[in-house]
This record gives sequence, C-alpha cells and structure tokens, in this order.
Amino acid sequence: MSAPERIPPHPGVTVDEALEHGELTIHGRIPDASNAVLYATAELAGRRVPCVYKPVAGERPLWDFPDGTLAQREVAAYEVCRALGWDAVPPTVLREGPLGTGMCQLWVGPAPDEADDADPDADPEAVSEEEQEGDEDGEGPLSLLALVEAEQPEPGWKAVGRAEVGEGRTALLVHADDERLRRIAALDAVINNGDRKGGHLLPLPDGRLYGIDHGVTFHTEDKLRTLLWGWAGEPLPTAVLTALRGLQAELADDRPLFARLLTLLTEAECRALRDRTAALLSSGRHPLPGGEWPAIPWPLI
Repeated sequence: MSAPERIPPHPGVTVDEALEHGELTIHGRIPDASNAVLYATAELAGRRVPCVYKPVAGERPLWDFPDGTLAQREVAAYEVCRALGWDAVPPTVLREGPLGTGMCQLWVGPAPDEADDADPDADPEAVSEEEQEGDEDGEGPLSLLALVEAEQPEPGWKAVGRAEVGEGRTALLVHADDERLRRIAALDAVINNGDRKGGHLLPLPDGRLYGIDHGVTFHTEDKLRTLLWGWAGEPLPTAVLTALRGLQAELADDRPLFARLLTLLTEAECRALRDRTAALLSSGRHPLPGGEWPAIPWPLI
C-alpha cells in the first residue's frame, strides 16, 4: 500500500496532489539544518497535509554539486524509489512556494516542537511523539544503529567498521540486519547517495521505514557514503534484483520515468543512474566502498 493511502482518505485529494497544488503555509524553521528546512502545511479542498518545504533559495552551495539543484535531486530520489516499487521515501514534489521554487515532502511523525505555530489540525501520518521516540521495547529512530564494545556483531546485526568514540577509544559501528534497511542500502547505491546518516532513517511503529534527505545524490562520480555497509559484497536479495530489473526497464529512453528524470537531472546524471542500475544487476551484489571518497558520512547521526 502506498504512503498516500495510509493517511485517512479525503475525497478526491491525494497527498501528492495536496503537496503539489495546495496552499502552502509556513509554520516555522527546523533548526540545525545546513540548508533552509521549513515546517509547513499544504491545504487543498479542505485537506491539510504537513510537509517539509526546502526552497532552492535556501540551499547552501556545495563544491561538487551544481548550485540550486538539491531540491530536484530529492524529487528524483522519490521518483526512482517509486519506480522500484518501494515505499521508502515520503511523497516528494517540486513546486512554487512562499520563498520560491522548492522541494515539498510529506512530514512524517509529530509536528516539531521548535517550529513556531505548529498546526495541530494538520492531516499527518498519525504518530505520537512517544511512538516516534520509542521505548525500551519499541523501535525508535536509533534502534537500527549502534556502537558496541565488541569485536564482532551479535546475531541480527551487521558490522560497518570501527569508529572513534573519544579519548583514543573505538567502538564497533553496527546496523540491524533488516530487510527494510537493505532496500534503502540498495536504493542508495542506485541514486549514489553521498550522505546516508543515521538521522536520515525514520522507522515508524507500523513497520515502515523511511529514508529522507536525498539532496546529495545522482552525481556522475562515485560519491556513495553511508552507514549501511554491512552487506557490502554480499549477493543482493532476489526481491531487490527483481525491483532493479523493473527500474532498468523504466529507464529506457522512451519511458515516462526517464523523461521525467530529465526534467530534474542532467542527461549525464540520468545515464549514470542507468549505468549504476545495470552494474548492480550485472554483479548481483551490494557495492563495496570505492576508496577514493570517504565511505562513512560524518557526523554519524
């Protein structure tokens, strides 16, 4: 079931339609983000959907990506994820807003405390703050990652590598051996995600796992940086290979997806996406770190 169908239905208005065409109202800014990240609501025909609005004008220039392209890359990541048949990226559109063109993405979870005038009547994924944070027996945002004082991971966990934890000490960085994470790891390899931090993974109590913040993606050079290296070199699951074959078919020149991606990315980036998909299918394995680019993002969360 797709993400829009999981939200209480509203006659004639989907989440994607509300995000793209609804009246956008900004309620506050999310602090500590490197770019402008605004909490907002989009309202169309009586349906009010909470969202993240990232205007292009608020993007910080990066030395290795063209200026003013991060919003388009976030939308392209959603389009590719949807073509894979996975509900792993919240609905994401490119639209005009109060601060100009920007990316607008469904907000997952409770309204942020820091955002001014947060709207309690919005139509969100119904997740309370306590559920989002989890408890000792539940699944919170960091339940899929850990630093452990051990040489080898316990059953059900995959080792990423050793990380410094201060005072000259190191700990083993591990992530859960979780099929939802594995799909996201495969998605990151396809879109060439240069910034898969722990804080960009949002597990929800109903079993879904979303990945967010896909602005640093689709580069023509190998930029893959992630915390999900635990399957590096291992065979891709059959279900992932099937999804990749479906994506490969949709990346043909005459398919609507390829035409759509050409409006968001350069032709060279679209063809590099096609090449990465073909390479994953040819090898049948999760990629290994490239070696010329830091393999793990910092900070980890």
